[in-house]
Amino acid sequence: MQLGMVGLGRMGANMVRRLAAHGHECVVYDRSAEVVAELAKVKGITGASSPEDLVAKLLPPRPIWLMIPAGVVDHSIADFVPHLKSGDILIDGGNSYYIDDIRRSKDLIPKGIHYVDVGTSGGVWGLDRGYCMMIGGEDSVVDHLNPIFEAIAPGPGDVSKTPGFDKIGGTAEQGYLHCGPSGAGHFVKMVHNGIEYGMMAAYAEGLGVLKGANIGKHTAEIDAETTPLRDPEHYQYDFNLPAVAEVWRRGSVIASWLLDLTASALAEDGELTKFGGRVSDSGEGRWTIKAGIDEGIPTPVLTASLYERFSSRGLADFQNKVLSAMRFEFGGHLEKPAEK
Repeated sequence: MQLGMVGLGRMGANMVRRLAAHGHECVVYDRSAEVVAELAKVKGITGASSPEDLVAKLLPPRPIWLMIPAGVVDHSIADFVPHLKSGDILIDGGNSYYIDDIRRSKDLIPKGIHYVDVGTSGGVWGLDRGYCMMIGGEDSVVDHLNPIFEAIAPGPGDVSKTPGFDKIGGTAEQGYLHCGPSGAGHFVKMVHNGIEYGMMAAYAEGLGVLKGANIGKHTAEIDAETTPLRDPEHYQYDFNLPAVAEVWRRGSVIASWLLDLTASALAEDGELTKFGGRVSDSGEGRWTIKAGIDEGIPTPVLTASLYERFSSRGLADFQNKVLSAMRFEFGGHLEKPAEK
């Protein structure tokens, strides 16, 4: 099957390589002509110099997959629409807001252009492992694209079967799922990423507590500004964090792929010296929390994990200054130097 791929970054390029390896024909376009030229060396992949050139090299109905940042999807759609015809398909595989999917789908209906949203998970490991996909769109269009999804997906692999799932059926065991109409795929991916925030925060906080478990060995200045450690003898442990992460991977109930990656990072550098600790958020956590508010569903863990990301980037600095100022005003409490 033919597919056009727009955006050849960390995921787009590997998705094309995976498709080509499965015998699909891909036409690729990226703002970087060098990236296009390099990928076009792979059998089954043809480069394009512009949106118009990409469309011209595909046979109708043309499926075109946009693997680009959410903020530029509308601009890219505007570039392609003048060259498309009724029956063609635009696929957004990035991390768009599901509400934008609903709008885009409605806007494209009068032109006869179909729109499919695909929440895609797999990161830089997807070339070998495959990509988990959560899909939204019309039934007939999603069915038409099934060979593409089947090739990109991880398949059942060595993951054990879920007891009773045979009664449910479908493609979920293959690693992809048609979740519903327009926006449904990105809605499910949005919540997926919100959960990811919470899981990552839990691992980080737990490992932080382990790292601080030797605080009783350090002499701290005693003053009126800080509650003293009452029982230093209770905190005399120097835990080997790479080893702890590794043992958790082996039969523990908190084992996961995120833990695998954490263990790998700690094994390389137990102090994580190349990281500054400023954690970005690309939107999905915010949107998940908003959906929870709209639905009246409590999401305290996900909310706290998002706020921690804000704090990591220094966005809490002013409010912390306000706290310090208030303590000084009502009690004359002076700030202490930051703890190392």
